[in-house]
Amino acid sequence: MRAQFVLSEIGVGLRRNLTMTFAVVVSVALSLALFGGSLLMSDQVTTMKGYWYDKVNVSIFLCNKSDAESDPNCAKGAVTDDQKKSIVSDLGKMSVVQKVVFESQDEAYKHYKEQFGDSPLASSLTPDQMQESYRIKLKDPEKYQVIATAFDGRDGVQSVQDQKGILDNLFGLLNGMNWAARAVMALMLVVALMLIVNTVRVSAFSRRRETGIMRLVGASGFYIQAPFIMEAAVAGLIGGTVACGFLVVGRYFIIDHGLDLSHKLNLINFIGWDAVLTKLPLILATSLLMPALAAFFALRKYLKV
Repeated sequence: MRAQFVLSEIGVGLRRNLTMTFAVVVSVALSLALFGGSLLMSDQVTTMKGYWYDKVNVSIFLCNKSDAESDPNCAKGAVTDDQKKSIVSDLGKMSVVQKVVFESQDEAYKHYKEQFGDSPLASSLTPDQMQESYRIKLKDPEKYQVIATAFDGRDGVQSVQDQKGILDNLFGLLNGMNWAARAVMALMLVVALMLIVNTVRVSAFSRRRETGIMRLVGASGFYIQAPFIMEAAVAGLIGGTVACGFLVVGRYFIIDHGLDLSHKLNLINFIGWDAVLTKLPLILATSLLMPALAAFFALRKYLKV
């Protein structure tokens, strides 16, 4: 097979169907950009889970005098020193517990003023209205239920709260957005494949005379198909390159510069450039193989070779 002939046929085919080729490039670029974006979103959620789950605490809030009057869980009165000692002793025996920190009413009041000092309610609160609590760091954040089962409803305990539950709602939202992006990506991939098949068939129809002559002189099926397959592959590769550009530019302007989220949202541990760069070869390989395979299977029936 002469490489020069194949390359010339690729150029002819791309020029003859310039509009459809452009549509293929755009659809492939958008679908693969969404594909790469969904992969990066999954990495981001995983990174954030590892970062935040490592920092979450389980809090055991103790009954105070105000709770004894209004909360059914504290009907037996405010927590006693003996109850505190019992809680600390039982926490020390649990293998899932890594660290326990006691927060007094004064410390709780101070933290509340720091976080909600502008709230109208803050001016009416006094330290004796705040709850004492134990902040528990677990070796495995997934083992929250062990603490809840052991202390929820216990004398002197008003409630057991897990910060992980709040984060789960956030990660559930992010995962939902990620699946929505994947659904759009799948739709765009279907559109891209349909465009590729139609482009290849139009190209084959416009050159049916040449392919007929090639059959008559004994050209092999692959020799006839090769220019059409490579046309689709080249168009797809261009789209894949554009998709890679979208991801790189998006990471640069959204996180590092432009929106500069890495500094504005410094509580979020964003994925690094290594996560982006490792996705680019996969996108390029997909952009090359997907159109080539689509063209190959479309031509097998159409050219009857």
